Amino acid sequence: MKNLVLRTIILLLLSAPLGLFAQKAASVYPVVEPNQFDYGKMWTFEHAPMKYFTDTYGFKPDERWFSRVRMAALRFSSYCSASFISPDGLVMTNHHCSRGEVGKVMKEGEDFDKNGFYAATQEEERRVEGLFVKQLVQIEDVTDAVTALTSQAKSDQEIIMLRDSAVRMLKKEYSAKPNWDGLEIEQVLYYNGGRVSLYGYKRYDDVRLVWIPELQLGFFGGDYDNFTFPRYNLDCTFWRVYENGKPVNSRNFYFPFNADGIKEGEPVFVVGNPGSTERYRTVAQLEYDRDYRYNIQLAWMKNRETILKEEYNRNPSHDLQEQLFSMANGIKAINGIVEGMHDPILMGRKQGMENKVKAQSKAVASGQDYWKQLADEYAPLYAHASEITLLGPSPLSGSALLLMHYSNAYEKALEGGAGEEDLNALREQLKATAAGLKDPQELRMLTTLLEELKMYASSDDAYLTTILDGRTPLEAARRILDKTDFADTAKLNKLLELTADKYKKDRDPLLAAGRLIVPAFENAVKAFRASTPKRKALEGKIGQEIYQVFGLNIPPDATFTLRISDGVVKPYEYNGTMSPVQTTYFGFYDRYYSYGGKFPWSLPERWQNPPAELLKAPFNFVSTNDIIGGNSGSPMINAKGEAVGLVFDGNIESLPGNFIYDTQYNRAVSVHAGGIAAALKYMFKADRLVKELGL
Repeated sequence: MKNLVLRTIILLLLSAPLGLFAQKAASVYPVVEPNQFDYGKMWTFEHAPMKYFTDTYGFKPDERWFSRVRMAALRFSSYCSASFISPDGLVMTNHHCSRGEVGKVMKEGEDFDKNGFYAATQEEERRVEGLFVKQLVQIEDVTDAVTALTSQAKSDQEIIMLRDSAVRMLKKEYSAKPNWDGLEIEQVLYYNGGRVSLYGYKRYDDVRLVWIPELQLGFFGGDYDNFTFPRYNLDCTFWRVYENGKPVNSRNFYFPFNADGIKEGEPVFVVGNPGSTERYRTVAQLEYDRDYRYNIQLAWMKNRETILKEEYNRNPSHDLQEQLFSMANGIKAINGIVEGMHDPILMGRKQGMENKVKAQSKAVASGQDYWKQLADEYAPLYAHASEITLLGPSPLSGSALLLMHYSNAYEKALEGGAGEEDLNALREQLKATAAGLKDPQELRMLTTLLEELKMYASSDDAYLTTILDGRTPLEAARRILDKTDFADTAKLNKLLELTADKYKKDRDPLLAAGRLIVPAFENAVKAFRASTPKRKALEGKIGQEIYQVFGLNIPPDATFTLRISDGVVKPYEYNGTMSPVQTTYFGFYDRYYSYGGKFPWSLPERWQNPPAELLKAPFNFVSTNDIIGGNSGSPMINAKGEAVGLVFDGNIESLPGNFIYDTQYNRAVSVHAGGIAAALKYMFKADRLVKELGL
């Protein structure tokens, strides 16, 4: 039983507002034995865990099995995963990976969000310009070669420079090798740079839409149901990859579709491209993330979400809706990470793992405590945490902040004697952005920014004191926007005709604020960049220390490269009850009626009168596989290499998986292959796809 009293006490201590402390105090965690899989189960293909799979699940995957699995998996654009599921180039990924793309091929009068889309013939499949998928064809671990070429480095900076140079040379060398010719070659750093691989990708640029269900099916329950289970989502889309105008022949590398391929306790495997995890970050780094980095970022995102909602209520649009989906998803994800970082047991496990590695570290034994050195590198960064997050140029921070950055660049260009072409480009940028200042929303945006700075900036940040000058953030923002010449086209044109000396001396309140805010941001960037080589070098050394203890028995952090994650179909305890292994369409309709058909549990017309065969079909299911963002669209396969599901989410308990994997509660949530098959058969009458999938 977890010690709830201890958790509560530590939570109260850790969640105190930052402003109450002049200096960050070290946290104390209970001593907890680390778990074998704290670093997760995202295994690389160049070091595939054959023996572990055999010992754990009783089947013996060979090189051929791993090769076919690797070739059947895909990167979907630059943000999701996908897979071949038929011999003729049919590709499966998530609805939420696709909906930003399909709008490009909607014709006048069509609404795929409302009605979905199905190409009844091959000729009706629609190509999306700019969309691509990548197939990992070649892999080579080049660690030894890189190590040999960097062994003479005398400093941290030189190690990074020599490594980059060595990798460039090796990429050029491999591009001329048989079977690598024509591939896109990428370097992959593992174990904080401790190991290096080259990946060769074949890129397909002709990707055509075949089928996508309605938005309400792909995102049923909206943000309320996001990161939860039981779940009822048809988060699926089918595409087809073409080459030379014909469907790709994927006969030798695809996952046959199995609509009835899962049972409780059965091993399943996720093959996809997990985006990024931070499980090799030290306890000191995680404390920085918890108290500064994510804390401030979360506040920024919540405030922008509120502003976006207000704008959407006034002027609803597809683009704003996508921004809101993305922002809500990010808020929920980061909030789950932060809550995990406030969990003394999880942090105790991180501390326990750190202690375990340090106890076996030759470097620590010789007086080189890389963990302490890295903590010392972070200490000076606390004072710049708010500026690095809040003051970067961003449309979601408003036109005023963008203008401060642009005007600062313009002032420097004037002083530096920039050419007239460059100055004119900056003038046009200033004019275009200044037009937005007249929007009433701009007062809200600038006020919010000043409120955030007042809450999170260091107490000795003189620039903020000067900007506020005894006023509230609202009063200061109103004064800046009411009195600035940037809001008046004629006055702005005159301002942009000034000489360098006069422009520099102009006392416009927006310019004055920019002359304080932009340098504060640039100082923060400078502080972070100055320590980057040292921090990266220390992270690499710590990664090597961890590797010396565990070797290839633990996987590296996710890097949006192909991994295979093992698990079993298994329920879990939550809210005092037990989850089912899978849901059904019957439960889907129960949820619809339980909420009175109100959004986000409403249903399109097509789904109003379902046949009995649909109601009995499985819909979503859970398994213990280790996933993270980027795994969206990954196929869930069984030991036979059959597609039995489609990963689209994790449960709320999986969110701390960014920094630690918890085998007890962490669950991947997938669309059941049987649920996809039922939708194709009974609701879309997609006979062509049903036949192609052998259903």
